[in-house]
Amino acid sequence: MSDGATARGSATEREEARKTAEGLEHLSGFGNEHSSEAVPGALPVGRNSPQRAPLGLYAEQLSGSAFTEPRAVNRRSWLYRIRPSAAHPAFTRTGNGALRSAPFTQTVPDPNRLRWNPLPAPAEGTDFLAGLWTLGGNGDVTQRSGMAVHLYHADTTMRRVFSDADGELLIVPERGGLLLCTEFGLLHVEPGHIALIPRGVRFRVELLDETVRGYVCENYGAPFRLPDLGPIGANGLANARDFRAPVAAYEDVEGPVEVVNKFCGNLWAATYDHSPLDVVAWHGNHVPYAYDLRRFNVMGTVSYDHPDPSIFTVLTSPSDTPGLAGVDFVVFAPRWLVGEDTFRPPYFHRNVMSEYMGLIEGAYDAKTAGEGGFVPGGGSLHNMMSAHGPDRETFDRASAAELRPQKIDDGLAFMFETRWPVSLTPQAARAEHLQQGYDDVWQGLERHFRSLH
Repeated sequence: MSDGATARGSATEREEARKTAEGLEHLSGFGNEHSSEAVPGALPVGRNSPQRAPLGLYAEQLSGSAFTEPRAVNRRSWLYRIRPSAAHPAFTRTGNGALRSAPFTQTVPDPNRLRWNPLPAPAEGTDFLAGLWTLGGNGDVTQRSGMAVHLYHADTTMRRVFSDADGELLIVPERGGLLLCTEFGLLHVEPGHIALIPRGVRFRVELLDETVRGYVCENYGAPFRLPDLGPIGANGLANARDFRAPVAAYEDVEGPVEVVNKFCGNLWAATYDHSPLDVVAWHGNHVPYAYDLRRFNVMGTVSYDHPDPSIFTVLTSPSDTPGLAGVDFVVFAPRWLVGEDTFRPPYFHRNVMSEYMGLIEGAYDAKTAGEGGFVPGGGSLHNMMSAHGPDRETFDRASAAELRPQKIDDGLAFMFETRWPVSLTPQAARAEHLQQGYDDVWQGLERHFRSLH
């Protein structure tokens, strides 16, 4: 982004966007006190809000936490921008499309195991925001607790700018690359990567391919952080240095720009006379990130038994109960299986947590792939205490397998795991792409019991 930057949508514009994306620089580290300036001298030295900010810019703080929260969890950034965010007309309500927010009270929480095929193709001209489709969630946006599961399917670059006052957005692409133009600069994510957009940060999504599809976790609660490692020690899981933050880049664009704000579950829009992505310099720790899931340092057994899925946690949003997350983001990345005398796929399980699982590519080692199965772009929901585990075909195969060291590298799956039940939206409960007969995958698990007497 620079003087005169515009959103790209045609094939030529997508090609230009991809060239921009592939040449991006970035800052390394999660939770760091980063700083960046697109123009030398734009950052003030020795203070945050001087009487006159450098280069005629406006100083503005963006707070992602309360002022008095402990330093270890305090999130804020200082932005040095061409115009202050306060310079805008009134917002008015606009249509929510298929986007919904908690509390989800239109359906009763469902204890049944559920699975969906991928979202159908979008209507022509659907951008990322219009392509958001809410499956369900929990909590209450006005109380800043809980989460929502969304999916997206889009074929058009955004010409407008979006921000979410209700929570942070964890974007998980499954098909097609994205160039995220944020107040802090540019981020590039492809399938196999994730992007984290903090609460209140404005951004626009440019498409790098003809169509894009994926998943979004909207976290209403405490900001995502790296999980504690406990007895694992100092290293492992997602390494902080592998997270990429943008370097400063700005738009100095005059003219009408639609800005959409999600506030307490509804969308509100205003037409600015300039682009709000006009931050020339910034410093702080309330910043967007991108992360390559294949850099996840998987921990696992080198003796026996399948480890609990918590060992695959990338990011966690803690609650008021230690160890009980408002939402965890978990990835099943490439890894070796070497357990001796061990049923190696995930075990049969009933869990106090609720699990929404998605598939980015390939197959998941506990589910049968292919038509009518667990496929990329699809997802399953196992609410709290709903019995789940490997399907019959997987059980039969794994029970008879020769236990040689085995590399799992033909799939990439993830979970949004949450302490509360996930209530569906009516559109998810009645969706044509909701698979019927999901329970059948566990039929035929035969009785093998033999009494010793």
